[in-house]
Amino acid sequence: MPLSLGAEMWGPEAWLLLVFLASFTGRCSAGELETSDLVTVVLGQDAKLPCFYRGAPDEQVGQVAWARVDPNEGTRDLALLHSKYGLHVSAAYEDRVEQPPPPRDPLDGSVLLRNAVQADEGEYECRVSTFPAGSFQARVKLRVLVPPLPSLNPGPPLEEGQGLTLAASCTAEGSPAPSVTWDTEVKGTQSSRSFKHSRSAAVTSEFHLVPSRSMNGQPLTCVVSHPGLLQDQRITHTLQVAFLAEASVRGLEDQNLWHVGREGATLKCLSEGQPPPSYNWTRLDGPLPSGVRVKGDTLGFPPLTSEHSGIYVCHVSNELSSRDSQVTVEVLDPQDPGKQVDLVSASVVVVGVIAALLFLLLVVVVVLMSRYHRRKAQQMTQKYEEELTLTRENSIRRLHSHHTDPRSQSEEPEGRSYSTLTTVREIETQTELLSPSSGRTEDDDDQDEGIKQAMNHFVQENGTLRAKPTGNGIYINGRGHLV
Repeated sequence: MPLSLGAEMWGPEAWLLLVFLASFTGRCSAGELETSDLVTVVLGQDAKLPCFYRGAPDEQVGQVAWARVDPNEGTRDLALLHSKYGLHVSAAYEDRVEQPPPPRDPLDGSVLLRNAVQADEGEYECRVSTFPAGSFQARVKLRVLVPPLPSLNPGPPLEEGQGLTLAASCTAEGSPAPSVTWDTEVKGTQSSRSFKHSRSAAVTSEFHLVPSRSMNGQPLTCVVSHPGLLQDQRITHTLQVAFLAEASVRGLEDQNLWHVGREGATLKCLSEGQPPPSYNWTRLDGPLPSGVRVKGDTLGFPPLTSEHSGIYVCHVSNELSSRDSQVTVEVLDPQDPGKQVDLVSASVVVVGVIAALLFLLLVVVVVLMSRYHRRKAQQMTQKYEEELTLTRENSIRRLHSHHTDPRSQSEEPEGRSYSTLTTVREIETQTELLSPSSGRTEDDDDQDEGIKQAMNHFVQENGTLRAKPTGNGIYINGRGHLV
């Protein structure tokens, strides 16, 4: 049946007459088409193309013609909806175009496009023929969303110590272009690039990081957003970073527990890695003693004997690397005190050494202080002797001047005697002041002896001290001083 069914039924002349009459009828008022500028559906859903005529109550819709408008290919018929003969669909859209389910308004010219595909995107035109108002037309744009199907691809194997390395890449293609981001607590950098196709676009995002053992087992999630999705799509990748930690041995925290006869003694090797490491126990100074059991990371001993003393090595390895840790086991024998470690004795020795060092330091300080005070005393004594010598020499010079000058002796005998007595008294007084009785020394005794010898050269007459006559009037005491 051709799409011009209405025209054949009414005839060209009849349609022209109706249009002509409608244009001159005062009772006819122009109606309007109610439609949508844009209809959006997701790939595979049904698209309803609306076209509803709203006019006067006595107006009738004769037929509604749908066509697809392509700027390159022109207009192509889609379907014809006749008020009396129903719906007729063109061969290109057979079994895909339907009327909306009842109840249906006679003025409603909408159609359903089943299972929309991306090729259905474009503009559609609705042409409505009414009586007596005439013809109306409107266009609807159909948009078909193609939701993405994201995929995540892990990067090369990650190893601790590598530089900046690709951890994973995530790709999503759709229409319009999707958004691809990363959700993770791992520190890294991301970069994106897109590729456009005729009806879609593909986006690829890469996540780079510097591998470390703390990242092992952490989730790395690719998040894809798109208007065709009810919610974001998420793909999670668990990071696997190869590493091997340093090895250590536990069990020798208290060496005193390792004594002959102890049961249940064990050594445990501690390490971690990805992939999980394997453990191997050996003895550095010989084979493992009989009875020693190896169970994974643990080395178990039978009741301890002195033969179990030695150096034990734990060897840890995985596909990435290997580590070693060794310990020295010394089994104490109560019957051999020479091999026991007496912590109390050791403490006493340490305390004794510290005390000796402190005492030595005290002795050094005392010696230095003693030498300092001795040097100071010597300086004071030397200064004292110099002053005393100077005083005696001055006195001797005055005495000598009286003995050697006859004129002075004859003219002023009393003055000479007075000066001599005064000089001796000055010597005695200075000696008493400079030599306290509480601290007499050999120098003090020598000074007293010298004074006594000097007095032997004087004679007291009538309360006056006069010098005994001598050949030269000079006396040298035992210390070499002139008196």
